[in-house]
Amino acid sequence: MTTASTAPPAWPHCGEGADADDQVGCRGIRIAPGGKCLNHLPQADRDAYIGSITTGSSLDLRGTTIDTTVLDRILAASTDPATGRPHLGDADFRSATFTGDAGFRSATFAGDAGFESATFTGRAGFESATFNGHAGFRSATFTTYADFQSATFNGHAGFRSATFATYALFQSATFNGDAGFHSATITHAVFRWAAFNGDAVFRSATFNGDAGFHSATFTNRASFESATFTTYADFESATFNDHAVFRSATFHDVFRFASAFVAGDLHFAGVTFEGLQHIGPFVCAGRVSFDRARLTGSQVTIEAAAWAVRFERTTFEGSAALRLRYANVQLSQAALAAPIAVQAWPVPYTRPDGTELDESPLHAHPPDVHLLSLEGVDAAHVVLTDVDLGRCQFTGAFHLDQIQIGFGCRFAEPPAGWHRRGTFPARWSRRKVLAEEQHWRAQAGGRAGQGWVAGPHHRVPGRGAGPDDLVGVYQQLRKAFEEARNEPDAADFYYGEMEARRHDPQRPWGERRLLWVYWLASGYGLRASRALGWLLAAMGVTLLLMVLFGLPNETPDPRTTGTWTAGTVNVTTRAPDPVLTLSWRKRLTAARTEKATVVVVNSVVFRSSGQNLTLPGTAIEMASRIGEPMLLGLAALAVRSRVKR
Repeated sequence: MTTASTAPPAWPHCGEGADADDQVGCRGIRIAPGGKCLNHLPQADRDAYIGSITTGSSLDLRGTTIDTTVLDRILAASTDPATGRPHLGDADFRSATFTGDAGFRSATFAGDAGFESATFTGRAGFESATFNGHAGFRSATFTTYADFQSATFNGHAGFRSATFATYALFQSATFNGDAGFHSATITHAVFRWAAFNGDAVFRSATFNGDAGFHSATFTNRASFESATFTTYADFESATFNDHAVFRSATFHDVFRFASAFVAGDLHFAGVTFEGLQHIGPFVCAGRVSFDRARLTGSQVTIEAAAWAVRFERTTFEGSAALRLRYANVQLSQAALAAPIAVQAWPVPYTRPDGTELDESPLHAHPPDVHLLSLEGVDAAHVVLTDVDLGRCQFTGAFHLDQIQIGFGCRFAEPPAGWHRRGTFPARWSRRKVLAEEQHWRAQAGGRAGQGWVAGPHHRVPGRGAGPDDLVGVYQQLRKAFEEARNEPDAADFYYGEMEARRHDPQRPWGERRLLWVYWLASGYGLRASRALGWLLAAMGVTLLLMVLFGLPNETPDPRTTGTWTAGTVNVTTRAPDPVLTLSWRKRLTAARTEKATVVVVNSVVFRSSGQNLTLPGTAIEMASRIGEPMLLGLAALAVRSRVKR
């Protein structure tokens, strides 16, 4: 059986040098009439062949070994007198070997140019060349310098599995068709100011040296999926007018993505960043995905303005600072080994020269940063600054009591305005609420769920957080605020915790009734207005009851009686029992109201008025001396929770 290396080529080949060890011999295509390849033709036949070449001629030199002298003669013969530049039709150099330098500088390939599996042993110069048809360099080998500076590819440019052993220069090159570098091996590559007007595919390419795409423009999709960058990868000021895909790529050293612009989505999913220190600032009009990426740097900074930035299942092996604008951030299942700070950057990003990056594609919304999920995250490493947490799902996070939430962070609030609670109008108490509580209340439907935001699993049984989940989340967040000495905001989370306990059907009925009374009386000791309202109502009722039932007709005068026995005087003073026999109309007088007011005011401060009262009045005073100071204390407690430092 023959192998690829021993099998004869698909074209009629020269066969020069064939022997028992090499039955194929020279693989160069035969050129009539000599029956040999150009390299093995007699000199006269070779001269005749080259002499037959004119401007626009097509060439078929597959498998041929071509030295510098012969190539220069071919290009000179094809030179267009009007332009002074080589002009070829179809040029088929598949599997050819160029010994010495191969200079195609400023050449025009009017048809297809085939260099598949070609080998360039010296410098390959295609600077300022124009490829109007297909440019095929698949599996080509460039052993030294490959220069495509300012080259123009108007058709498909195929460099799949090509090997650039030393240096590949594509600076200012223009790719008007698709550019395929799939599985290419590149030692040093410069694509500075290159323009890719078709798809640019570097999938599974390996850059063994520096890869420079500084200021490059990618009009269509750019794919670096599974590519490997062993040293320096520079995409500074690059423009991606479609999606940019780096999925599963590996960056072993420096990765520069500053001042870049991506009009579509930017995919870093599954990427490994080894020793990364900084990404950005850059602008992405779509979504940025770092899902399942691995960042090994000890201190990483990511600066981005984008609609959405995802870090789902991302591994941070060191600390990280995420300075973002406009972004909806997803951190669920991220693995954090050190503190990670999420911050809404307050001003537009700038280039090194001080000019601002163009964020106009994002101006439809304010530059706020919204954190959407911390599910499965160790929140002890999370630091939040100026982040909107109104839609953030905290359920499933660990160590929420150790999270650091800055004062610039914002939470959602209950629906505004009045609604009906039974037959009475009511409104929701203003406080900070979690997204999970909004989703849970929206599940109730009807009036109870009106105005609350529905969750992603709305009306799906068994999905979404319930009151039992909310108790723990609110409790841990309350502790985090208390540890930060932020008592006023901690009070809101205590309120949420009590609300969840009151509505949790798994708790005993008696406990829920007691919490209901606590809520009704003072909003769990956090609503001073409610406690004061009940206090005034209780004082009013006590006042009315005192006037109607508690005060006697008049203050009874004490009566003193005495006896004389054997020179001893015994004196006894007794006050008659208070009696109330007045008619209803005579009980409602200003004087009696004044006396009742003294009794009520003293009851509030837990003092006795010293006023003579009827038996019902005494019972009323005792009840008021217990209930009304409690309401006053609850009001004071509510005020304290809002001003405590």
